[in-house]
Amino acid sequence: MSTMGVVSQLLALVTALLVAPLLTGWVNQWRHWLQNKSAPGLLQPYRMLHKLFKKESLVAEHASPLFRVAPYVIFSCMLLASAIVPTLSTDLPLSPAADAIALVGLFALARVFISLAAMDVGTAFGTLGARREMLVGFLAEPALLMVLFCASMITRSTSLTTIVETLSNRELAIYPSMLLAGVAFTMVSLAENSRVPVDNPDTHLELTMIHEALILEYSARHLALLEWAASLKLFAYSCIGLALFFPWGVAQGGESGLGLGALAVALASLVGKLALGGVVLALIETLNAKLRIFRAPEFLGTAFMLAVLGLLLHMLLGMGK
Repeated sequence: MSTMGVVSQLLALVTALLVAPLLTGWVNQWRHWLQNKSAPGLLQPYRMLHKLFKKESLVAEHASPLFRVAPYVIFSCMLLASAIVPTLSTDLPLSPAADAIALVGLFALARVFISLAAMDVGTAFGTLGARREMLVGFLAEPALLMVLFCASMITRSTSLTTIVETLSNRELAIYPSMLLAGVAFTMVSLAENSRVPVDNPDTHLELTMIHEALILEYSARHLALLEWAASLKLFAYSCIGLALFFPWGVAQGGESGLGLGALAVALASLVGKLALGGVVLALIETLNAKLRIFRAPEFLGTAFMLAVLGLLLHMLLGMGK
């Protein structure tokens, strides 16, 4: 474990904490612009978090300790997921934990806690949101695993660090299986982050919402942690997509070591790619209409089949040999 590796890991954590709300604000701003609406300020997510942290938390009288603990567990899972994805450097102290299966496990753990917390109070909307969240997770997690396995088949490893190091030194065009995996990953990302066409982050209609129904009973600092965790989840999925399909610009620690200049270039590259990705996400949401809730399994089933086809295509063509 090198000193620069520790520095890059700390920088990755700070970047995730600070840039995640900014990414959410950037996407919201562009979505409003594309819809010819008055856009909120870029720093609006920070203002919302600051306001919520200053308020007094109100908890239901019959809520269990799980209801109070869940926001902290969910926030920790999303922060750890953002930390183990090699966004700035491959020389990270947490590299041994940066496994594709462990990453999906973190998302699953957070989903279980938010669903249990939503059902803990016993409200109808919370239970409805928890059921829908588990339905989405039941279909999205296998599809995400298949996408990660497509990259793992190429690199012969489930380590995210190895995947980034291998793919960054090769041409993406020679892996047609990754094209199918990329489409599948985009569909999974939209569903997992409660985005159109599966969910609408701006809606408050009880019959259609998923994410809003899960956090309906939270307030103040608990709600702030959950909203911050949602931004971290969007940041983590964006970084996973960049690591798998656009891994160029990530600093790699070799025999010469890792320098501050390489980290600065990697940080600038990450911000640029996230900015472009945010515009693309806003464009996708603008051009699509929200699906009816019972059509979500078809949407995610299609993503799973595309990921499986990509995996089979790689095996049939004998790539990575």
